[in-house]
Amino acid sequence: MTVVLEKQKARRGFWAQLVRLPRAWVGGAMVGVMLFAAVFAPLVTPKDPLQQFMEGLSPTGTPLAPGGNFPLGTDHLGRDLLTRLVYGARVSLFISIAANLTAAVFGTVVGMFAGYYGGAVDTLLMRFTDILLAYPAVLLALGLGSVLRPSIPVIILILMVITWPILARLVRSQTLSMRERQFIESARAAGATGPYIIFRHILPHTLTVTVVYFTLNVASSVLIEAALSFLGVGVPLPTASWGNMILEGQSRYRIAPWMILFPTLAILVTTLGFNLLGDAIRDALDPRTSLRLK
Repeated sequence: MTVVLEKQKARRGFWAQLVRLPRAWVGGAMVGVMLFAAVFAPLVTPKDPLQQFMEGLSPTGTPLAPGGNFPLGTDHLGRDLLTRLVYGARVSLFISIAANLTAAVFGTVVGMFAGYYGGAVDTLLMRFTDILLAYPAVLLALGLGSVLRPSIPVIILILMVITWPILARLVRSQTLSMRERQFIESARAAGATGPYIIFRHILPHTLTVTVVYFTLNVASSVLIEAALSFLGVGVPLPTASWGNMILEGQSRYRIAPWMILFPTLAILVTTLGFNLLGDAIRDALDPRTSLRLK
């Protein structure tokens, strides 16, 4: 009963600290707008992101500037830019969140098992992690994207591969300090198995690192996904994604700068929102934050 009350008190303390941080409200609002647009895309705009409107091009065949029936203008094929931007949010955010959720689960499990068991298990798992960390993340993503056939599942896999090793390292370091604690020794003396101790006692103490890393790394994944799509090894055309939209607009930036401007702003708002929210969550989970806010 005492443990349950302590957990409830900790949760209330977290939310109390979080709502006192202005960047949590700003970041949460930015992320919320983008998630709303992604989830409820058909409600935000009734148009089809692949539909080419005959009235979407000027008499000379150039894209239309923002205004009228096309609030954000059109692209070189007469498609509504607002519609493609909203559906691009659905693709980009789905890929980034799915990849980071998968990486969070895999990295946390690898880090806990490596840190708790040590020895050969730790050596094997950490040397494999070191191999992945030896390559720059963007170059590794480009290499995998060039070898594998580009598709949404493949991009999720690539982002997961370059994301989980750092988290595994962070979780392992926490597990190494946790496994010598008195309550872990007591559970081991009572006959608890290794997996039980890992998932029942160690996992709750590593969730803080996992949650903060997940929130902050979604922003990085959005940028990497956009870069891969821009370089032609990401989401294949004609699927709308922010990187693809910038790719299509790069050769027309003089006559239609909005084709680059609005996808870039969407990436900026999303990454800034997740960074602000992740930073606020990190401070709210830090027990020293309450002392700073008093």
